Formats: sequence, structure tokens, C-alpha cells
Amino acid sequence: MANPGMLYVTMQPKPGLPIEQFHEWYNNEHGPTRLRLPQIFSNGLRYRAADEKKPEFLAVYDVTSMSLLETKTYTALRENRSAHEAKTIGQVDVERYFWDLVSTKQSPLFIPIEQLTDDEAEGIVLLTIELKLKDTADAEDETVKWLGEHVDMLSKVPGWFRSRILKTSSLEAGAPVSLIALHEFAKENELGDVARTATASTPRWGEVQEKYATLSSQRSYSLFYVFGPAPRDLYHLSRLGSSPSSFHPAGSTDPSAAITFSITTPDGLSIPYRLEGNPDPKAPTIAFCNSLLTSLHMWDRVVDILKAQRPQYRILRYDFRGRHAIPEPPAPSTMDVLADDLSALLAALRIPALDALVGVSMGGATTLKFALKHPRKLRRFVACDFNAASSAANTSAWKGRIGVAETPLDDGTPGMRKLAGLTVERWFHPSTLRNKPDVVRWTSDMIASNDVEGFRYGCQALWDYDMKSEMRDCRVPGLLVVGEGDGKGALVKAMDGFKDLLGKDGAKLAVVPEAGHLPMCENPEGFWKAVEGFL
Repeated sequence: MANPGMLYVTMQPKPGLPIEQFHEWYNNEHGPTRLRLPQIFSNGLRYRAADEKKPEFLAVYDVTSMSLLETKTYTALRENRSAHEAKTIGQVDVERYFWDLVSTKQSPLFIPIEQLTDDEAEGIVLLTIELKLKDTADAEDETVKWLGEHVDMLSKVPGWFRSRILKTSSLEAGAPVSLIALHEFAKENELGDVARTATASTPRWGEVQEKYATLSSQRSYSLFYVFGPAPRDLYHLSRLGSSPSSFHPAGSTDPSAAITFSITTPDGLSIPYRLEGNPDPKAPTIAFCNSLLTSLHMWDRVVDILKAQRPQYRILRYDFRGRHAIPEPPAPSTMDVLADDLSALLAALRIPALDALVGVSMGGATTLKFALKHPRKLRRFVACDFNAASSAANTSAWKGRIGVAETPLDDGTPGMRKLAGLTVERWFHPSTLRNKPDVVRWTSDMIASNDVEGFRYGCQALWDYDMKSEMRDCRVPGLLVVGEGDGKGALVKAMDGFKDLLGKDGAKLAVVPEAGHLPMCENPEGFWKAVEGFL
């Protein structure tokens, strides 16, 4: 039987620990590690003292069932700390408390904090009152009864969201029993002096204090960070300079802050991502969708331009389903699945909506599908070198390419290396093949390193789809882009044929000169010229 409760942690960094290192470690390593155990932790919240008292910082994790904190899944987190975590936490005064839930009362307006955006959540007020029970008969029952009256009083204060009463967990056998009440209020509320005199303002406090419990602490906090399972704190990472971080425990000489990590989808797929650019957590985010057979690094040159020309952007890249190994049992990919993978990544990073999404080839089709399926999560998109519908001929061609990838050459060379050569010849403009051998080699190596089984199941997203009938209902503005030589010009004609289907007014089609299927790789400056006005 589930026994819900709470992991409640107070922290005070010791002198000598840079505050940036403390926050970067807790936001990018410690907290997300726990949120990657959703079977144990349903959320993780960070608060800063609003009463000028110490400890200054509080972290609260709702636990689905307290007995899970005794399992190896949880205890291994502490037993197998990284060297960076062990070194950092040694410079922090930490107190951990386990609490069992007794009761909850909430406003009809209450929404779980983890379901709010960061802008909505930040600044929520938390008032805590901890009482240590006396060794007298009925102490617990009478104190819980009084706390219920206390909750009733506070629930009448405008701005009240929720109150919970908890007691020292049964996990802490032999420990003195205490009760704690947690009261949550909107950032705009009418608490006033009640925040300082909450206990004394409640009737019967004198009787409770005399007979049943003593006041251990009364604190007020302001919420400032909500964890997700994916590290995202570029702000404090960017302020560490060469100091140790969660991603560079020995320090880094790279002046640009970037987070390279991965998330796990509900079906067990690992999706690597890279977050960089503007470190402001409120910066607008632009994301990039790769083509099949390439990695997130296919955008390297465009990202360099973007950082210089649009420094206001936070930049997100990720590897497609099918780039790496896929979970068992293997299943064919679809456009819906690919769009949902991106949605899952945004949720893990707590990004409510992208300012822009840019995709090419299968990534272009995914971009359109994402705009159609998740319009509230996207403000604009750029879809490049793709078809709005598959064809029987294309499906047959992909089946043939799977055969090439799965068949080693006579000299033992993996078939994926042969497919890489054939693909680059098919994709690239003659001028790229002739004049840019470094780009050809770079792209060929990227393709050759793709997981074979991942390719087999990933490419099936291109076999059977048709979005043309949905495009008229698209509410997200889009720009279409194509390399002039893609398919020897055939894709230019195809995209020109369906550009007017998008939304009420259609979309513009920009053609990139001296480029084929991957204009952002072949002619990054020309690609930027095509999209800069739209971005």
C-alpha cells in the first residue's frame, strides 16, 4: 500500500563554496537525477528563504510511497555519488527529513507546481510550521486537530493554494515525533503579518503549546526553481568559468557554456541533446531537427552563425529516434512518434514553447507534424527539403537502402559505410561534391556512424505518411526552404506545389543556391540568408 510523503532538505553553503557552483551542481546534477526516478519522486522544488533566516535554501520532493526510499534504486544515488557531487556536497551543511503525509487541503484553483511554467511557479510562497510533540497522552491527536484549525484559518487568506500536514516518517524509527505544516500561497497574496504570527494567530495555540507541542521552527520561503529530469541550468554553468561543473568535474577551458546530456522517453529510448546559447533561463529557444542518418552536429555551422547573429536565442539540438540504438522490442518509427519525442524532450527541459523549430528532410517533415500536433508549443517553424506526403517509390527506395546498410562489403567494410557514400552523392549539389571535400567527408563519416538497426526502424517514418489534408488547418506560421539542386530540382517543384496549402495564406518558399538536400551544411551562409528575416 502506498504511503505518500516527502523528502525535505535544508541547505546552507559553507564559506568558500562559490554560490554559482552550489546552484549549478544542485540544478544540473543532484535534482534532475532524482526526477529521473518518477516511480519515486513526482516533483522537486527549490525554495529560498524569504525571512532572512538560515538555512537559506530548502528542497522539497514529493514521494509517491515512502518505503521506496529504502530501496536500492534510491539508496544507490547516495552510495554512488559522482566525485564532483561528493566534493561539492562536502561544502554544504545539509539536513534531510523524511515526512509521512497526514492530510491535504487545497483550493479549487490549485494546480500542482510541476504542471506550471517556470514563470507561473517562481515566487510561490511557502510557509512552514514545525512542532515537536511532547511526551503526553493525545499529543499527536490534539496537535493534528489544532493544525487542522490552523489550516482552516489560513485557507481564508486571499492567495492561499494548499496546506499539507505531515509527521515524522516511520522510516526514522526511534526519532522524536514532530509534525510539520506546509502552506502554499500565490506570489500575490494577503498574508501580511500572518506569515510571522501564524501560530499565535490561531485559537487554542496557548493550550497546545502548554500541553502537547513546542514550536521548533516557523519559516517562510519563495520558490525559485522547479526540477525536471533533464539538466537545463545554463545560467549558473556560464558563470563558473574554468571552475568544476557537473559536466566538467575537472574544470573546462571551453568559454561557451553548453549542456550535453540525454533524456529517456516512456518507451525507453535515449535521446541525446545539446543546450547552449543565451544562458538566460527566460531566453527564447530555437530547436533543430536533423535529417535521417545525421547527428545534431549537422547544424554546427548554422549554430555558429546563429550565435553571432541572434545572440538572444537559447539553442536546442537533439538526435533523432533511429540515430542510435532503439529500445526493445524494436518498433517502426512514425511521424507522430517523432513529434511526440520532441514534445517529451521539451517537457523534460521544462520548455513550454519554442520560439522557432528548424528541421530538414525527415526533420522537416517532423517539424511540420509537430506544428500540426502541438501548435501551442511552437510559435514559428522552418521546414526544409522534405515532402508533405510519402510515395510508394520512396518507400521502395528506403527498403533498398536498408539492404545496403545491413550487408557488409567483401572486404568486411560495414554496409553503412557504402550507404554513406551513395547518400552523399545523392544528397549533395555537384559544386559541393567538387569543391568542398571536407564537407563531403564530414557528412559521410556522420552517416556511416549511424546505428544500423536504428536506421532500419527509424527510416520507416518516411514510408507511409500524408500531411497535405491537415496543412490548411495549421495555425503556426512557417517558412519552407529547399536547396536548388535537391533531387536535381525536383524537390523545388514539389515544395512549390504544396507551399500554398499551409494555413490560410500559404507559406513562402526560399531556394538556397549551390546546395542540394542539406543546404545548411553545403552553403550555411546561403541558408542563413534564406531564413534570417523569418527568425
